[in-house]
Amino acid sequence: MKIGLYFGSFNPVHNGHMVIANYMAEFAQLDQVWMVVSPQNPLKAPTTLLSDTQRLAMVKIAIGDYKKLKASNIEFKLPKPSYTIHTLVYLSEKYPQHEFALIMGADSLATLPKWKNHEAILEHYHIYVYPRPQITLPALANNKHVHIVNAPLMELSSSFIRNAIKAKHDVRFMVPHQVFVYMDEMGFYKK
Repeated sequence: MKIGLYFGSFNPVHNGHMVIANYMAEFAQLDQVWMVVSPQNPLKAPTTLLSDTQRLAMVKIAIGDYKKLKASNIEFKLPKPSYTIHTLVYLSEKYPQHEFALIMGADSLATLPKWKNHEAILEHYHIYVYPRPQITLPALANNKHVHIVNAPLMELSSSFIRNAIKAKHDVRFMVPHQVFVYMDEMGFYKK
């Protein structure tokens, strides 16, 4: 199988994430998309993250019974900070029967040269890139392993949703319904 790895904090997972994951699973020549819940992005300042297990639970709830998506906790078991190259090598060794590819936004592609061993990623793995608002594709987009996918342009962010909940706004149509119910019951992001 050809599996696309869609990394994220998913704090919380929202409809933008799900639209991109669904689009990649259905239209990007991938057999399956694994939504990899990341403990902490080494390029981002530490923020208030819900626990790994709570964020993983929300991704599982969002996916439901859709077979082309899978919630993955693989990075919970790997050394921290989480580096994409380590995760890719680990998965390639653990599942040699699968071919792994990366899914990322154009903004992440622009920062790829800052990633650990980014040359090895570009050399050994395909990267499926979706558009991001106001981001021009970098020169890396011309690499033979980079595939630009005309996925829907999403302008929704987890930080917007967290701030909206904290300000007592109703975000029920911005996250999958069952995720909204779960977050509300648990009181996530209200303080």
